[in-house]
Amino acid sequence: MIVLTGASASGKTEVAKLLFIKYDIKKVITHTTRPIRLGEKRGVDYHFVDVEKFKEMIAGEKFVEHIEYNGNYYGTSKKEISDDKAVIVDPNGVKALQKLCDNRIVFFRLIASDTTRFNRMLVRGDSLEMIKKRIANDKICFSDDQYEKIDYTIDTDKYTIEEVTDMIYSLYQKKISYKA
Repeated sequence: MIVLTGASASGKTEVAKLLFIKYDIKKVITHTTRPIRLGEKRGVDYHFVDVEKFKEMIAGEKFVEHIEYNGNYYGTSKKEISDDKAVIVDPNGVKALQKLCDNRIVFFRLIASDTTRFNRMLVRGDSLEMIKKRIANDKICFSDDQYEKIDYTIDTDKYTIEEVTDMIYSLYQKKISYKA
Protein backbone atom coordinates (compact mmCIF):
# COMPACT_ATOMS: atom_id res chain seq x y z
CA MET A 1 0.00 0.00 0.00
CA ILE A 2 1.14 3.52 -0.78
CA VAL A 3 0.76 6.03 2.06
CA LEU A 4 0.76 9.69 1.04
CA THR A 5 1.17 12.42 3.64
CA GLY A 6 1.81 16.12 3.50
CA ALA A 7 0.31 19.52 4.12
CA SER A 8 -2.82 20.81 2.39
CA ALA A 9 -2.35 21.19 -1.39
CA SER A 10 1.02 19.43 -1.44
CA GLY A 11 -0.27 17.24 -4.29
CA LYS A 12 -1.54 14.15 -2.46
CA THR A 13 -5.02 13.97 -3.98
CA GLU A 14 -3.84 14.64 -7.53
CA VAL A 15 -1.12 11.99 -7.18
CA ALA A 16 -3.66 9.50 -5.84
CA LYS A 17 -5.90 10.19 -8.86
CA LEU A 18 -3.03 9.68 -11.31
CA LEU A 19 -1.87 6.51 -9.54
CA PHE A 20 -5.29 5.08 -10.30
CA ILE A 21 -5.47 6.32 -13.90
CA LYS A 22 -1.93 5.25 -14.87
CA TYR A 23 -1.29 2.24 -12.62
CA ASP A 24 -4.68 1.05 -11.32
CA ILE A 25 -3.67 1.87 -7.74
CA LYS A 26 -7.02 2.42 -6.10
CA LYS A 27 -7.45 5.19 -3.54
CA VAL A 28 -8.43 4.05 -0.09
CA ILE A 29 -11.77 5.71 0.49
CA THR A 30 -11.53 7.27 3.92
CA HIS A 31 -14.39 8.54 6.04
CA THR A 32 -14.90 12.21 6.85
CA THR A 33 -17.42 14.48 8.51
CA ARG A 34 -16.40 17.51 6.44
CA PRO A 35 -18.85 18.91 3.89
CA ILE A 36 -18.62 17.58 0.37
CA ARG A 37 -16.78 19.94 -2.02
CA LEU A 38 -17.94 20.88 -5.49
CA GLY A 39 -17.11 18.03 -7.88
CA GLU A 40 -16.59 15.40 -5.17
CA LYS A 41 -18.58 12.17 -5.17
CA ARG A 42 -19.77 10.12 -2.21
CA GLY A 43 -18.02 6.76 -2.04
CA VAL A 44 -15.41 7.92 -4.55
CA ASP A 45 -13.60 10.81 -2.89
CA TYR A 46 -14.69 10.03 0.69
CA HIS A 47 -17.38 8.26 2.64
CA PHE A 48 -19.16 11.39 3.91
CA VAL A 49 -20.82 10.70 7.27
CA ASP A 50 -22.16 12.78 10.12
CA VAL A 51 -20.33 13.17 13.43
CA GLU A 52 -22.66 10.73 15.21
CA LYS A 53 -21.98 7.93 12.68
CA PHE A 54 -18.24 8.64 12.81
CA LYS A 55 -18.21 8.37 16.61
CA GLU A 56 -20.15 5.08 16.39
CA MET A 57 -17.43 3.75 14.09
CA ILE A 58 -14.72 4.85 16.55
CA ALA A 59 -16.55 3.08 19.39
CA GLY A 60 -16.87 -0.03 17.22
CA GLU A 61 -13.09 0.03 16.53
CA LYS A 62 -13.69 0.22 12.76
CA PHE A 63 -10.70 2.50 12.08
CA VAL A 64 -6.96 1.85 11.80
CA GLU A 65 -6.55 5.55 12.47
CA HIS A 66 -8.71 8.61 12.87
CA ILE A 67 -8.14 12.28 13.57
CA GLU A 68 -9.93 15.56 14.04
CA TYR A 69 -8.44 18.17 11.69
CA ASN A 70 -9.73 21.70 11.05
CA GLY A 71 -12.93 20.87 12.94
CA ASN A 72 -13.73 17.73 10.95
CA TYR A 73 -13.10 14.03 11.55
CA TYR A 74 -11.17 11.81 9.15
CA GLY A 75 -10.52 8.07 9.44
CA THR A 76 -9.21 5.02 7.58
CA SER A 77 -11.32 1.92 8.07
CA LYS A 78 -9.60 -1.40 8.67
CA LYS A 79 -11.38 -3.03 5.72
CA GLU A 80 -9.68 -0.64 3.26
CA ILE A 81 -6.08 -1.74 3.97
CA SER A 82 -4.62 -3.80 1.10
CA ASP A 83 -1.92 -3.97 -1.56
CA ASP A 84 -2.15 -1.76 -4.65
CA LYS A 85 -4.09 0.95 -2.86
CA ALA A 86 -3.10 4.48 -1.87
CA VAL A 87 -4.19 6.29 1.26
CA ILE A 88 -3.82 9.92 2.27
CA VAL A 89 -3.17 10.50 5.98
CA ASP A 90 -1.71 13.04 8.40
CA PRO A 91 1.36 12.30 10.60
CA ASN A 92 -0.82 10.53 13.19
CA GLY A 93 -2.18 8.30 10.45
CA VAL A 94 1.38 7.54 9.38
CA LYS A 95 2.23 6.48 12.94
CA ALA A 96 -0.89 4.30 13.21
CA LEU A 97 -0.15 2.58 9.89
CA GLN A 98 3.50 2.07 10.84
CA LYS A 99 2.29 0.18 13.92
CA LEU A 100 0.80 -2.44 11.59
CA CYS A 101 4.41 -3.49 10.90
CA ASP A 102 3.45 -4.41 7.35
CA ASN A 103 6.52 -4.36 5.12
CA ARG A 104 4.30 -3.91 2.05
CA ILE A 105 3.29 -0.40 3.15
CA VAL A 106 5.50 2.35 1.69
CA PHE A 107 5.38 5.89 3.11
CA PHE A 108 5.73 9.03 0.97
CA ARG A 109 5.77 12.60 2.28
CA LEU A 110 4.94 15.29 -0.27
CA ILE A 111 6.18 18.80 0.41
CA ALA A 112 5.67 22.10 -1.42
CA SER A 113 6.33 25.77 -0.70
CA ASP A 114 3.66 27.87 0.99
CA THR A 115 3.36 29.91 -2.22
CA THR A 116 2.68 26.83 -4.35
CA ARG A 117 0.20 25.49 -1.81
CA PHE A 118 -1.54 28.88 -1.54
CA ASN A 119 -1.98 29.03 -5.32
CA ARG A 120 -3.22 25.43 -5.55
CA MET A 121 -5.83 26.09 -2.85
CA LEU A 122 -6.96 29.27 -4.65
CA VAL A 123 -7.39 27.34 -7.90
CA ARG A 124 -9.47 24.63 -6.23
CA GLY A 125 -11.77 27.29 -4.82
CA ASP A 126 -10.85 27.44 -1.13
CA SER A 127 -11.66 30.73 0.60
CA LEU A 128 -8.82 33.10 1.47
CA GLU A 129 -9.66 32.71 5.16
CA MET A 130 -9.50 28.90 4.94
CA ILE A 131 -6.22 29.00 2.98
CA LYS A 132 -4.55 31.19 5.60
CA LYS A 133 -5.85 28.95 8.39
CA ARG A 134 -4.62 25.77 6.68
CA ILE A 135 -1.16 27.15 5.96
CA ALA A 136 -0.79 28.27 9.59
CA ASN A 137 -2.11 24.96 11.00
CA ASP A 138 0.00 22.89 8.61
CA LYS A 139 3.22 24.51 9.83
CA ILE A 140 2.58 22.73 13.14
CA CYS A 141 0.66 19.60 12.07
CA PHE A 142 3.01 18.64 9.23
CA SER A 143 6.35 19.90 10.59
CA ASP A 144 9.43 17.70 10.29
CA ASP A 145 9.30 16.71 13.96
CA GLN A 146 5.87 15.10 13.45
CA TYR A 147 7.46 12.27 11.45
CA GLU A 148 9.78 9.60 12.81
CA LYS A 149 10.39 7.59 9.67
CA ILE A 150 9.24 8.16 6.12
CA ASP A 151 10.50 6.04 3.25
CA TYR A 152 10.62 8.92 0.74
CA THR A 153 10.11 12.71 0.76
CA ILE A 154 9.34 14.37 -2.57
CA ASP A 155 9.26 18.13 -3.20
CA THR A 156 6.32 18.68 -5.58
CA ASP A 157 7.64 22.15 -6.47
CA LYS A 158 10.46 20.49 -8.40
CA TYR A 159 8.40 18.10 -10.55
CA THR A 160 5.07 17.94 -12.32
CA ILE A 161 2.35 15.92 -10.61
CA GLU A 162 2.76 13.30 -13.35
CA GLU A 163 6.51 13.04 -12.66
CA VAL A 164 5.82 12.75 -8.91
CA THR A 165 3.26 10.00 -9.62
CA ASP A 166 5.68 8.04 -11.80
CA MET A 167 8.42 8.43 -9.20
CA ILE A 168 6.15 7.19 -6.41
CA TYR A 169 4.96 4.17 -8.40
CA SER A 170 8.52 3.22 -9.37
CA LEU A 171 9.80 3.56 -5.79
CA TYR A 172 6.79 1.61 -4.46
CA GLN A 173 7.41 -1.25 -6.89
CA LYS A 174 11.12 -1.40 -6.00
CA LYS A 175 10.44 -1.32 -2.28
CA ILE A 176 7.78 -4.05 -2.25
CA SER A 177 9.81 -6.23 -4.62
CA TYR A 178 12.77 -5.92 -2.28
CA LYS A 179 10.65 -6.64 0.80
CA ALA A 180 8.71 -9.58 -0.71
